[in-house]
Amino acid sequence: MAAQASTLADRVASLLPLALLPAAPAMLFLGASCICPAGDCRPSAFDAAGMALAASGQTPLADAFFRAVTWAGSILVLGPLALVHAAFAWHRLRCRRAFFLPVALAGAALMAHATKIAIARERPDVPALIDMPADASFPSAHSLQASAFVMAWLLAPGRSVRRARAGEIAIGLLLVALVAWSRLHLQVHYPSDILFALAAGAIWVLTFRQPSIWRLKT
Repeated sequence: MAAQASTLADRVASLLPLALLPAAPAMLFLGASCICPAGDCRPSAFDAAGMALAASGQTPLADAFFRAVTWAGSILVLGPLALVHAAFAWHRLRCRRAFFLPVALAGAALMAHATKIAIARERPDVPALIDMPADASFPSAHSLQASAFVMAWLLAPGRSVRRARAGEIAIGLLLVALVAWSRLHLQVHYPSDILFALAAGAIWVLTFRQPSIWRLKT
């Protein structure tokens, strides 16, 4: 009887990490319910104030800088970097754990674009500093992908935040912050698009890291 109870407890414990995986999509849909009550996605006073604040910092030099920095959140840049990371990790680990970062990033990108389709929030109705993307505004895919990439890089099997150097953590956080602000500076997202995306990206990786397939054997 005790053995059966122990086996049941082990099974429940093994399934619990999988039960946490919907936490990130839930965060996005919680955000959507806040910014689009009853389907009304008009910008709030907070969004309008954030857009105005970012616009006040526009200068030719800042504009050029953020046009370049924003690419650090693009899947066209992060995808190849994730594959390079996986190649080096495979050389060291020789197991599926080497692919944690690209798989986590792919999941984050899929979640972002699926939510865009589901919520369909219109982009800001203001002059943008780049061509206004054709897809929906919520959430910011660049911000979500940058958040997920950096978190997955820090939590990739074989390393942990505790082992990471303070400089690596600082650089990662700075990159995420710059990408997030670039989307606001360029006037292609509302602040709420960005904030919920950052949270969802981090939560996604934290929960995706828990299943046993990513744990190193001791």
